[in-house]
Amino acid sequence: VPCVYYSNDLFTFVAQPLIARLPQGSNLIATGVMSPFTTPFKLSFFAALMVAIPYVIYQLWAFVAPGLYRHERRFAVPLLVSSIFLFYVGVAFAYYFVFPVMFEFFAHTTPKGVAMMTDINNYLDFVVTMFFCFGLAFEVPVAVVLLVLMGLVRIEKLQKNRGYVLIGIFILAAMLTPPDAISQCSLAIPMYLLYEGGILMARLMAKSRDAAVSAKVGDG
Repeated sequence: VPCVYYSNDLFTFVAQPLIARLPQGSNLIATGVMSPFTTPFKLSFFAALMVAIPYVIYQLWAFVAPGLYRHERRFAVPLLVSSIFLFYVGVAFAYYFVFPVMFEFFAHTTPKGVAMMTDINNYLDFVVTMFFCFGLAFEVPVAVVLLVLMGLVRIEKLQKNRGYVLIGIFILAAMLTPPDAISQCSLAIPMYLLYEGGILMARLMAKSRDAAVSAKVGDG
């Protein structure tokens, strides 16, 4: 409800990276009769969903937690907090670092005689997609740690297959971002760095888990 009340202000905030880089005299446009109302209203729904992400992730954790051992639950709490934090970091990274560079590139590559006047509904669809792509992409360390702790993948294998992972990340980034090298690299490079960070985090947590298990066996 608060997001709906401030829907127009939210849209102005979300559109600022593009508005600031439009050529002089250009504006966003609404090609549909109801777009000036429905587009900010739709944005309010996605904004509310992003605000509720901690609760959504907690519900997923509450579903999985009963099937975990006690020592596994101890490691799951930091992963839960990290996943929430990384999602918001990914969204903020897209808004403050990727969008300015991306829209500046698009504005400067507009052909002569073409007015860059983006429809607000198309812009919102693009921005929301990018937000969720970057938010989920920044969950890579959490995914790596879970795969290692669950015994599905060994750390040595993750290290050995770095080259294949790097290629796969760039292919995935090309599919998720607009067809330009700047957008692709803006997503692929952080994803790969997060992958390396996930390996490091998984190694540390695996050692802590093994130490906890050994201590429990020794007490027994």
